[in-house]
Amino acid sequence: MVIRFRDATEADLPALVAMLTDDPLGASRESDDPAPYKAAFAAIRANPAHQLIVGEMEGRIVATCQLTILHGLSRQGMTRALIEAVRVAPDLRSQGLGAALMAEAEARARAAGAGMIQLTTDKSRLRAHAFYDRLGYAPSHLGYKKML
Repeated sequence: MVIRFRDATEADLPALVAMLTDDPLGASRESDDPAPYKAAFAAIRANPAHQLIVGEMEGRIVATCQLTILHGLSRQGMTRALIEAVRVAPDLRSQGLGAALMAEAEARARAAGAGMIQLTTDKSRLRAHAFYDRLGYAPSHLGYKKML
């Protein structure tokens, strides 16, 4: 299996939304309306702090995540990277694609000067927790969210 990572294009949106939807949590929060995804994609592309990464195999989008570079004052002004919306095609899970995707995101974060990379994952995603543990991520903080 050869996976190629690249920045997403607008043509990738249907495949990306399908991956977000093909999940018990995503099925209840995603939409069939392409308009909000197109608007979000335009905002992501317009901001150089954001990268929407896709993994492609034989012309098929099989993995994705969003990487955001955050500049802050804490930790002596350390730049951090945030990973969101990590997805791998269901039929290709447990074959190393997720680890390759995370390695790509980490390499991009390092190249952007990040000294730390962080992510959140839903409490119900026990397999994801084990995956991140294997990759050396530590569950060091408790996350909170508030819908606005």
